[in-house]
Amino acid sequence: MGKSIQLSPNSLNLYLECPHCFWLDKNMGIKRPPPYPYALNSAVDALLKEEFDTYRSKNLPHPMLKENNINARLFNNQKLLNQWRNNFAGIRFFDQDLQATLFGAVDDVLEFEGGKIAPLDYKSTGSTAANVYDRFQLQLDTYTFLMEKNGFKTTRKGYLAFYIVDKSRGFIDRLPFRKEMVQIETNPSDIYEIFKDAVNYLKQSSPPPHSPDCKFGTWLKGARSFTN
Repeated sequence: MGKSIQLSPNSLNLYLECPHCFWLDKNMGIKRPPPYPYALNSAVDALLKEEFDTYRSKNLPHPMLKENNINARLFNNQKLLNQWRNNFAGIRFFDQDLQATLFGAVDDVLEFEGGKIAPLDYKSTGSTAANVYDRFQLQLDTYTFLMEKNGFKTTRKGYLAFYIVDKSRGFIDRLPFRKEMVQIETNPSDIYEIFKDAVNYLKQSSPPPHSPDCKFGTWLKGARSFTN
């Protein structure tokens, strides 16, 4: 517990889901069983970064922006964007009082009139609909918070570029996608309090109890009762 505290949107989401699992993860390195690896999603993400960067280098709007009447351009500072995208760097905020860092690795950034910016995140899914989960909202809220802490003006909006597998078209040597852009309002005003509470939980000498609806806590309780 003497190491530097660094939290990401995923960390904050874990804290909100279950402070006990969060404490074990960050302080003891005891992590929840990982989900099945989404290698295909990672591949799509990498290809989308290349595609969006191609339009950026030519100073052209991406077709998804035009199709959805979004009057913005792709953030033109490629060097800074590459830093913000990096999982080991990202866009960061260090709080002197908490002695802790909040950081996030963005997929992309849109720039609007007057220099205001907004986070853009790519989402690939096999679901039939573009579902905006609570963790997506938290992610974009956190990115907005970090952008403002780094001196940028924001639109207080975030964008999700969904690439949805179109199963109706079948599969003939390629995986067809349909595209959907979702705009959501972002509210960074609660992020600092969540960040502060999460850091203070980590500074406790023992973990708090599992959240009542934590499935891992429920499993552990059941396993203990079975062994007893």
